[in-house]
Amino acid sequence: MAAAESAEVVEIFPKLNVDDEPELSTTEIESMCVNCYENGTTRLLLTQIPFYKEVIIMSFCCENCGYQNNEIQPGGEMAPKGIRIQVKIDKLKDLNRRVVKSDYSSVRIEELDFEIPAKSQKGEVTTIEGIIDRVVRGLDQDQPVRRIQHPEAAEQIDKFTDTLKELKEMKKPFTITIKDISGNSFVENPLAPQSDPNTTISHFVRDKEQNHMLGIFTQEEMNDKKPEKKPENEDGLLKMIPEGSWPLEELHGEVLQFSTNCPECKADCETNMKVTTIPHFKEVVIMATVCDNCGLRTNEVKPGGGIEEKGVKIEVSVRGRVDFSRDVLKSESCHLHIRELECDVGAGALGGRFTTIEGLLTAIREQLVESIGMFMDSNDAETKERMDKFFGQLDDAIAGNKKLTVVLDDPTGNSYVQSLNDDGSPDEALRIFRYHRSHDQNEELGLNDMKTENYGEDAEDVKEGKTE
Repeated sequence: MAAAESAEVVEIFPKLNVDDEPELSTTEIESMCVNCYENGTTRLLLTQIPFYKEVIIMSFCCENCGYQNNEIQPGGEMAPKGIRIQVKIDKLKDLNRRVVKSDYSSVRIEELDFEIPAKSQKGEVTTIEGIIDRVVRGLDQDQPVRRIQHPEAAEQIDKFTDTLKELKEMKKPFTITIKDISGNSFVENPLAPQSDPNTTISHFVRDKEQNHMLGIFTQEEMNDKKPEKKPENEDGLLKMIPEGSWPLEELHGEVLQFSTNCPECKADCETNMKVTTIPHFKEVVIMATVCDNCGLRTNEVKPGGGIEEKGVKIEVSVRGRVDFSRDVLKSESCHLHIRELECDVGAGALGGRFTTIEGLLTAIREQLVESIGMFMDSNDAETKERMDKFFGQLDDAIAGNKKLTVVLDDPTGNSYVQSLNDDGSPDEALRIFRYHRSHDQNEELGLNDMKTENYGEDAEDVKEGKTE
């Protein structure tokens, strides 16, 4: 028993919990004050905000001049892709939309052709109006001196700040775009859980320069040279498997296991991975993680094949408990929509998973609670009433007391819903449509620039020095 207690892993990012009141330890560092250049004290706290993510809270205080400064930085893993959020502001209430922006966020007001570059401001939790106010304060900061030394430039800045202030009067709509290469920015959806017609969210793959800005380097770049080919008998992390030594048939029956960190408490745990075949569908890779320290259980599904020639749209009529047992494979690129609740869940929100209709509805509820939980206490009465009504209807559906129509739209064609008719006859509650992807969908999947035929010719031409 004592050995088990001594082996207990202490969380690096303990959760903030008012009821338990955990003893959160802070780290104090002596640092220079930027105001009086004397030594002050910086306090660091590593914690996890419920329904949000791991953060590092920094607080500086100078006892000599009284200067204080607070800052928050993300402490979790970097998002795999960058994010671009474009919001059309067309009414006064939109100015109150809450915004989470990181250090790597650039903010652009399209109508004014004005952009705040990334890394020019610290990360903060603010509003659309707060972003405009901060720009105005920054431009007005040196205006008294500028009016004396450069009166013409000062006059132009005054006119521009007046234009910015007019935006808050909503005489005409404007569009604000936030681009964050770290993927850690967020703009509130006032219509949640319904989709926001004024907001467009897209994700993009970072290039090498952007990865370097985030401190992400490949092993080759760390070594500043291409890795040398190691002999087969030399120990290494990855080794080539000799051809024919591990047939694909054996891989189907094998459960592979590798070490990883728990996404919740960061303790060491094991992830099991297996390739399996879903009847009447295709091969998939199932990964399951169980943490012995905190008890977290997660599962994720990846399609075993490539992107299908056509996208797929699946409509399921949930008539009661009988439909809750349907197996569902949802890929990372699949959008979800519940018609009766007017609920939209974007691609990537729930990740790829192999579950049931009941499990999918439960996961949607948990995801919505997490996505709005950070701002729930400060929401207005109208928003709280709308969310309480929605969760009440969703709970009725999960209890089997409300009929629903669940729509899965997957442009990659890698999603699947089980038919309850094993004899091959049509299932009246299940409708499947296949469609050709649009140019924008192919662009987001990276298919427009992909060359699938004679892709080796360009490399050979470059190697031989051929030009057109």
